[in-house]
Amino acid sequence: MTPRQRLKDITQLFLKLGVIGFGGPAAHIAMLEEEVVTRRGWLNRSRFLDLMGATNLVPGPNSTQMVIHVGYIHGGLFGLILSGVAFLMPAALITGILAWIYVSFGDLPQIEPLFYGIKPAVLAVILGALWKLGKKAVKSYQIFLIGVAVAILLLLGIDEVVALLLGGIGGMLLLRLRDYLAKNRIEGLIAGITMASLLPTATATETTRQPTLWNLGFFFFKVSCILFGSGYVLIAFIERELVNQYGWLTQGELLDAIAIGQFTPGPVLTTSTFIGYLVAGISGAIVSTISIFFLSFVLVGLLNPIIPKLRKSKWSSAFLDAINVSAVALMAIVTLQLAQTLFLEPLDYIAMLIFAVSAIAQFCFQIGALWLVLGGAMLGLIL
Repeated sequence: MTPRQRLKDITQLFLKLGVIGFGGPAAHIAMLEEEVVTRRGWLNRSRFLDLMGATNLVPGPNSTQMVIHVGYIHGGLFGLILSGVAFLMPAALITGILAWIYVSFGDLPQIEPLFYGIKPAVLAVILGALWKLGKKAVKSYQIFLIGVAVAILLLLGIDEVVALLLGGIGGMLLLRLRDYLAKNRIEGLIAGITMASLLPTATATETTRQPTLWNLGFFFFKVSCILFGSGYVLIAFIERELVNQYGWLTQGELLDAIAIGQFTPGPVLTTSTFIGYLVAGISGAIVSTISIFFLSFVLVGLLNPIIPKLRKSKWSSAFLDAINVSAVALMAIVTLQLAQTLFLEPLDYIAMLIFAVSAIAQFCFQIGALWLVLGGAMLGLIL
């Protein structure tokens, strides 16, 4: 395959995923796994898991960075740029148009029926990917126990990054101890894992309250440097600084921005596009979008060449195995939380029915994510 054909394939694939990428990071990663591992074979599932584990340890939107990683592997530096731009462009354009409608007419279009059907269909897509990734990540009962331990930490309310680091470092020590005991033919297992993690916290240091393009761009770039875990953490930063400290937005506008992030495809961080438009028009939307995602492109370019080399070291390889199963545990907990919200708050039998139909189509008939999303949207409109 020629380099030009590779770049064309990258652009077409990630434009498609950018259009149908509803449901948040877990859904995006599930769709990405189906396309680049199962259908196209651009990389194997082991490497996909390595990338997934690594992206959970650096700031920025995980699913967007996964897309950029795959683009870099398949198409080099141009693939890195094209994959990210193609994935982000549909959501940014849709969000920008909705922001213009909101500013011009003071309301948002009623698209809730579509999203009502899409959410349970996307949950079925996530479940399918979770099953495949889980089977690959769990290589032994020790690794399974690491995943269970991380899941328990997450359920107890431990911060996502702290839980992943505990799982990675503690799991690495456990796996290396297992190898040492096996090598010396000593039966039994002794494991004691203790770790303290100090994470940087964001502090607002700006003194200006003027909504200039420079201040707007600096705010979103600053957030991108400290944004670990879910993209929804962005909302907390916006509420604290842009609403309470600077007064650039009202609480009502922030709630509408959150709604836009829910109802549009792609990463939730494209909420920045909507907010940028409200603050400074088209220029503000462009600057905000570039500022929030720029660091992800840089981090992928620096991190991607290193990840395969980590497999050559027994210590770093054990760390990756532990981080991978920890990331799968995180994905499982997110899936449970989504299911609880979707089906039980309040009790919704129609959503359960759409999910069941989508799951059967996914597992029994190997229906792709695109058709599941479209089918879910149609069922949402009908039911």
